[in-house]
Amino acid sequence: MPPDITLFRSDPADASAAASLAVVGNAPQTSAAAAIDAADCIVRFNNAAGFGAATGSRVTHLALVNRGGQMREWLEDRHFLERPVVRAALAFILPFPMLPAEQNRPETICWTREALDLLRPTGRPVHILPETLHERARALLASRTKGRPNPSTGFLVTLALLLARSHEAAPVQAYGFGFDGWPGHPWSAERAWFTDNEAAGRLHLHPLERPPCPR
Repeated sequence: MPPDITLFRSDPADASAAASLAVVGNAPQTSAAAAIDAADCIVRFNNAAGFGAATGSRVTHLALVNRGGQMREWLEDRHFLERPVVRAALAFILPFPMLPAEQNRPETICWTREALDLLRPTGRPVHILPETLHERARALLASRTKGRPNPSTGFLVTLALLLARSHEAAPVQAYGFGFDGWPGHPWSAERAWFTDNEAAGRLHLHPLERPPCPR
């Protein structure tokens, strides 16, 4: 049975019922501003590469990784809430559930409490993806990779979106997914899952643009 995913069902940008939904990764070879901005709901990640230019200027949900050094860096930035993509977002997603205090020392790796304190003054909804979703994600990837898979934020959020949407909803439009980056994520397995869901008609994975050939 799928987990009880209530993501996006009570905020002003309801991605579960949106007629069209664009999920925008951060691969640099992405230039689809008009198509992305035309979507009813637009989900972006972290520093949102290309926002305001090649990938458009609208965002409804901004996913911010809440474990590790990136969130610590944001917390130390006094101007973080003034960033254009943060100011434009109607809601936020924290992809990792809050760790119990005893599991978060001696070195702090989970910054969920601090992230909530940072975002609370905006008055906008903050969604935290539950551990049940992580379990589902690991199970989906386990048959495609060795060991215990560590899903990427892009995979977790896209999975949550598909679970929240009805089967009659229009396919999710996925842009800017290069399936590359931190070597701890099972990129090949995640690409295969996207391909399977594209074949099933649940999402459309837009290819990255090829860089121009040198002259």
